[in-house]
Amino acid sequence: MDADPQQPESFRVTDSGWFWAVAFSLMALVGIGLIAAKFDVRQRQIEGRFLGRQQAAQERARRAAGLPPIDLAAEARDREAVASGRIVPLWTLATAAGLAAAVSAIMLRRELRRAARRPPERNGTTGVSR
Repeated sequence: MDADPQQPESFRVTDSGWFWAVAFSLMALVGIGLIAAKFDVRQRQIEGRFLGRQQAAQERARRAAGLPPIDLAAEARDREAVASGRIVPLWTLATAAGLAAAVSAIMLRRELRRAARRPPERNGTTGVSR
């Protein structure tokens, strides 16, 4: 028997944008978990270079103003001391992905409940608001 073209197709969860938001934000959380160790090493390198350039720029400004120079080697910070206070910590990305997953899951659940309560329409639409 062929499907009647006049009957609407049922709601599919993959048609919902919230489903894809949940899927991709959960994939982001998994990805963050997988790269956490490498991210820390790379971020330490990047932030170390940034702090070094920042100190050098401050020293150039001091010298241009006619102030006595500062020994940058004596002012250098230990890498491990800087590691605890990252400029861009990974937990901020994980929190954003987690919040996106939670909100998307709530909205998906709400949309699924709404689709389950709604009787199928006869005009050829699926009953999903877009």
